[in-house]
Amino acid sequence: MHARTDLDASAKSEDSVYSAIRSPIAVLLAALVLLALLLTFTIPQPIGPMFWDHYLYLDAANRLQDGQIPSVDFFAPVGALGYYLFAALQAVFPNGHPLLLASWSLLIVTGPLIGLVTLDMQKRSRTLAYAVLLPFLLYSILPFNTGDFYPYPGSDGFGIYNRQVCQLLYVLAAALIYVRNPRILVTVVAGAMTALFFVKVTGTVAGLILCLTAFVAGRMRLRDAAAAALVFFGALALVELSLGAVSAYIGDILALLDVNDGILLTRLLQAASLNAGLLLPAGLLCLILLLTGLSGLSASLRNAYRQRSFAAIGKVFDQNFVWLGAFVVAGILFESQNTGSQAFIFLYPLLLKITLDCIAHGGSWTRTITISLLASAAALPPMTVIAQKSARAWIGAANNITIESRNLKTMGAVNVRPILALRAERMRDIYISEPGAFEALARAGELPSFLLYSDFDFQTGWLTNIDEAIDALRAYEQSNGIRFDTIFNIDFANPFPWLMDRHAPKHVAIGADPFRAIPPPDEDVRAAVTAVDIALVPTCPTTNVNRALLALYLPSLETSHSRIKLTRCYDAFVRSGLRAGEAATGS
Repeated sequence: MHARTDLDASAKSEDSVYSAIRSPIAVLLAALVLLALLLTFTIPQPIGPMFWDHYLYLDAANRLQDGQIPSVDFFAPVGALGYYLFAALQAVFPNGHPLLLASWSLLIVTGPLIGLVTLDMQKRSRTLAYAVLLPFLLYSILPFNTGDFYPYPGSDGFGIYNRQVCQLLYVLAAALIYVRNPRILVTVVAGAMTALFFVKVTGTVAGLILCLTAFVAGRMRLRDAAAAALVFFGALALVELSLGAVSAYIGDILALLDVNDGILLTRLLQAASLNAGLLLPAGLLCLILLLTGLSGLSASLRNAYRQRSFAAIGKVFDQNFVWLGAFVVAGILFESQNTGSQAFIFLYPLLLKITLDCIAHGGSWTRTITISLLASAAALPPMTVIAQKSARAWIGAANNITIESRNLKTMGAVNVRPILALRAERMRDIYISEPGAFEALARAGELPSFLLYSDFDFQTGWLTNIDEAIDALRAYEQSNGIRFDTIFNIDFANPFPWLMDRHAPKHVAIGADPFRAIPPPDEDVRAAVTAVDIALVPTCPTTNVNRALLALYLPSLETSHSRIKLTRCYDAFVRSGLRAGEAATGS
């Protein structure tokens, strides 16, 4: 008898272990451990369009190490959370490729949050928990955008913070739709909304629309919404009181709005057109849900009129077409401000619920099939596009060649097609030997190529120029017995301080786009630029963008610095009177 009891207990224990291994939470933990292992060594990435966008994280990490605070000590067009997460992950995994570190760093936040959602869901249905978790892992692990900005396959090193917002919105949507435990719901909503604010403020607007939809539909109780709001504003108050970063961040956003004076309607239409393949079936689905749910809506309105209670009013708004319409509006508003993103991935948890509701409630096969097909047509494109882009980039990289470098650390772990590497070399030679043509283009306000910053040969040549410039900087320092302690690159990205273990000047904007992301220099910026030991000016090729940047900073350099030819592709402004052993503080 005792033997049988022991056997039964042992069998139950084995079943329990096996069940735990098969659980969605176990899969999530296994994925996180795998990613951590992959970050212990440097995985070369195929170069892609606007690849230098992720170098901003290297600049930011170097500034954070110097004690600079985003928005407080330098202008930042987005929130600081992504920079801090990147810096933390880089400190633990110094050999990790910067693109993967930047892309996966948000899992420090989203991993625990989606874990809570999954934990709540798997108590009711493991299948449903898997159905929500696995797409999230796909979007989080594969660092690719849903849109195409270049015909050749390559890594998407741009729009990372936009992808991070979309992943946070996915977690938020899943919690609002599926989580039943009030404490878990409050925790996830507060955590996701706080992270959205500190990643990109437009993501907060989209998240607020999702939360308001859930609230008016009765999915969030008033006390739960109040608790989440209290945590959110408490976190903002804590950051503001300790660092002053919230008010400074809001100031940066307002300054950015002054620089970007585009028409909102135009941007909304652009966002809708870029995602039309997904929005058309979503719109048709919304219309069908409205038409087939008119009788239920009418009954809810009559009941709300009679009872006039929050619960009755919630039934009016707790309609699938209301949820879907609100989510689509939130997505269009967010995407109207983006270049590169994992657009509308947060629709998936809702589309899954709509499909399951339709199947569960029965009705005609025609209606069920129509709704299922339209939901699939809206949900699947982001998954298939990202899977296809990742396959094209990494499988196509089998014949790529590594870009040789001496000074680029993990930033230089990139590869490119041989024909494009050859083109990069030839174009660089032409930039050097025929500067007049490119200067004329810059004066006319034109780039040498309409997609210059997406061109793989430009991104490849840019890395070569950086590598050569570092050799020249070290040679100049050695021959003159000086050290350039603060280095400023008058270009979109400034990786020099990180690559050379030096300092970037305070107050100068990160991500230097003179037409979209830099307000006019104030007194602090001008003083900081005047104090830099050396300011670098790229010349391969001269572009209208770099001319505009130089025009912003030249008044702060022309009287305090001397211009020299550093390399064939870089001029430099060296601080006058810099003596051996002397270096600017950059403060």
